[in-house]
Amino acid sequence: MFTRSELEIKTTAELRDLCRRYGLKPTGNGGYKTSWIVTLMAFPQIAIAQLRQGRGLKSPGFSVTQFLEGVVDEMNSPTDEQAALIKLTCE
Repeated sequence: MFTRSELEIKTTAELRDLCRRYGLKPTGNGGYKTSWIVTLMAFPQIAIAQLRQGRGLKSPGFSVTQFLEGVVDEMNSPTDEQAALIKLTCE
């Protein structure tokens, strides 16, 4: 997600803010840039490993997937204006 060089040019405060944005805690002492950099570089791999271990989120079963496909088909596609409203709401 982030390269080490992208993160190393940021200040400790910028790294801390990035972690706060994603709800992450530093690895070790939060006073050191390295603690924030390690967290930001490692969290994608940790999250995927947790999925594989069955911790936290789990993949839905086939019947649930079929049900959701039916719901999406029933809802249809948004108009340009509806899509814009959804984007604005998410921001």
